[in-house]
Amino acid sequence: MAFISTPNDPELFDANRAPAGHVPNFVHTFAARPAVYEAWKQLNGAIKESMDLRRYELATLAAATALKSSYCSLAHGQILADKFYTAEEVAALVDEPANDPVDRAVMAFARKVALAADTVTRADVDELKAVGLSDADVLDVVLAAAARAFFSKTLDGTGTQPDSAYNNLPDTLRTALTVGRPIYSG
Repeated sequence: MAFISTPNDPELFDANRAPAGHVPNFVHTFAARPAVYEAWKQLNGAIKESMDLRRYELATLAAATALKSSYCSLAHGQILADKFYTAEEVAALVDEPANDPVDRAVMAFARKVALAADTVTRADVDELKAVGLSDADVLDVVLAAAARAFFSKTLDGTGTQPDSAYNNLPDTLRTALTVGRPIYSG
């Protein structure tokens, strides 16, 4: 499940069960630092709260796939497939730009922030403004991508594998979104 051993924390595990009833592997990883996990949830919640959910998920998926984070790609790709797109459409977003010009610009920008934030230019921001994003919207995309970098790198740096439940996703979606570590099979 991960390269590190962490404490058994029944209270943390019970409080953070997935809707399907299992304790996600990332919760086990954060059991060694529950205060960090609580701070992460607060930060991520604040970022999500200020954004349209579909835009948040697109920016997050773009950052996660750029970072080769299977766990985050699978989690956020599944949300997109459950709420906004077909599994095939989400799978296509991994390699092909979105059809909508706003979504395409948001995803390209989120990828750039995740991989090389130091190379972001005023022209990159102006491109987002040209498709209708405000300064606050641009900041939201930056925050979503930067936060995803923290979480993805924490999981990958500890060897935390995506939950075995992701094996139940449609083949097309599961294959496209497994961009790094394999899904846990135990």
